Amino acid sequence: MNVSVPEGELPEAVTAGDPVPSAQAEPEPAHDPAAPAPLNVPRVPTGDAGVDAGLGRLADADHLATDGHLEVYEDVHRGLRDALTALDVRPGAPAPGGRPAVAPQ
Repeated sequence: MNVSVPEGELPEAVTAGDPVPSAQAEPEPAHDPAAPAPLNVPRVPTGDAGVDAGLGRLADADHLATDGHLEVYEDVHRGLRDALTALDVRPGAPAPGGRPAVAPQ
């Protein structure tokens, strides 16, 4: 619906000396969803130096724009995967073989 006011006439609520509210309102700063925003997630030490370093690395994402998070997450994931893999390879443990050896009869 388009209501027009004849030229020279103003609605009763607005007089010639009154400022127009929308013209004087300052524009709000645009919200940038990709801007850095700390998540403030507490990181509790695990006691494993490699895992704790990875968790500490997650703090770097707090200071990056969203498009920079992927690199940090991939780096941390790689480090955690390596730490888990290292648990399977303990010093002195026998290497996994295909089939157990059969004693001669």
